[in-house]
Amino acid sequence: MYELIPVADAPELDEEAGRRFVEEWPEFIFHDEGVTPYRERRIEYFRGWEFYLVSTGDRRLIGGCWGVPLAWDGSVEDLPGGFTDSLGRAVLEQEAGVAPNTFVLMAAAVRNDEQGKGHAGRVITAVRERAVAGGLSQVIAPVRPTLKSKYPLTDIAEFMTWTRPDGLPLDPWIRTHVRLGARLLAPAPFSQTMTGSVADWEKWTGMTFPATGTYVIPDGLTTLAIDRTTDTGLYREPNIWMRHA
Repeated sequence: MYELIPVADAPELDEEAGRRFVEEWPEFIFHDEGVTPYRERRIEYFRGWEFYLVSTGDRRLIGGCWGVPLAWDGSVEDLPGGFTDSLGRAVLEQEAGVAPNTFVLMAAAVRNDEQGKGHAGRVITAVRERAVAGGLSQVIAPVRPTLKSKYPLTDIAEFMTWTRPDGLPLDPWIRTHVRLGARLLAPAPFSQTMTGSVADWEKWTGMTFPATGTYVIPDGLTTLAIDRTTDTGLYREPNIWMRHA
């Protein structure tokens, strides 16, 4: 059996979680400077929306997730721009005294040696139930489609329409959400923006960028633009907005 527990109630798991939950993510994903102004305030305001999935009894760390509450009118037009915009919007609305009605599931992860056992669905289902029980009647997520890295030249709006012969989404992470009752809402073409020097990007990707141009990078959902004259690399990560029933 498994249970979702608040991160604040299990500080003994923090070190392991810090190691386990970065294993599946590319290094560049941690360099979105747009989140920096909100990171500490997010932890201060929304620490109660961070969770670990653990096995009942011995409390072995299985997975984790976190999110933020915000106000959303239910329309595509009122969706945040993506991951970074959701974070900023939640923090600023909290400070302005705006009452939230929506939970944004920002990230969910399962440790490497526990994948393929349905834990991702357990995490999402459990946090969704927590959100509704906490008065947030709507649950949305800017989902990072894992298979998109195989098709970095394909527009995210096109990719989100791709399905298997059985009608389910081609992407496995999108498919997990759909099987849990979610539906696709809209593309978020600029969900996160990562910038850095050429040296930064060479370190983050393990590649060499000898000239100004557009490059396909490992685990990139789209391409990286390198400008050697300004010593900058620019990557805008696309996500897909989904809404849970």
